[in-house]
Amino acid sequence: MTMTMGDRLRELRLRKNLSQEEVARQIGITRSAYSHYEINNRQPVYDTLIKLSSYFDVSLDYIIGGETDKTLSGINSDTVEIFRLLSNMDQDKRKQSIHKMIDVIRQSE
Repeated sequence: MTMTMGDRLRELRLRKNLSQEEVARQIGITRSAYSHYEINNRQPVYDTLIKLSSYFDVSLDYIIGGETDKTLSGINSDTVEIFRLLSNMDQDKRKQSIHKMIDVIRQSE
């Protein structure tokens, strides 16, 4: 049986012996919003997905139901740091930063 995003979030939370309130507080949302994610009643926005991924130290793909290897161990630490930095920026600043990164990557090709 395939696990839903809510199933995975609940599993990750329970493995760390955390309450929904503790997770919600750490990522800056209400307990009610987080509860809706676990029961698959609502889908988190992209920013919240990044925060959840970072908080639980798993890939975005794992949270949304993709890969079964949940660890970020295969992802280089620079990539994880970029995700963390981007998740803490407001939307406009994040877009500007992403465009700058794309420009730098294209220039190096």
